Amino acid sequence: MFVQTWIKYLPVLKIVLKRSVTGDQTLTMNASDFQRAAGGRKIKFSFSITLPNGRLQTMNNPPPIARELVEVLQQDDMTRQLIRQHDFEFTLSNSLQLVIKNVSPPVAETADSDTAETTAK
Repeated sequence: MFVQTWIKYLPVLKIVLKRSVTGDQTLTMNASDFQRAAGGRKIKFSFSITLPNGRLQTMNNPPPIARELVEVLQQDDMTRQLIRQHDFEFTLSNSLQLVIKNVSPPVAETADSDTAETTAK
């Protein structure tokens, strides 16, 4: 139902995903695109999902709009690589603002790199 709409936004989503690696990003989308895709049915557009390692992770069954976003992201080569390398949280509000947050755990320096620095000096 929403696949074509997400495909329309895919070029912009790629840019926003790249930027979200360094900080939270917000994308405001056109309500008429989603209302048209819903076919006149009253649908709750808001959702919040997390994609650890590129896989959908939620407590309950996500709405079709969220599942189809993940489907489109997984089908594109570039976005598939990004969502596998980082953990992202996608939140869509009823005002159709998509917030993308990189929730990947911070990379801790390992003891091996500290040891390598000490022996190099």
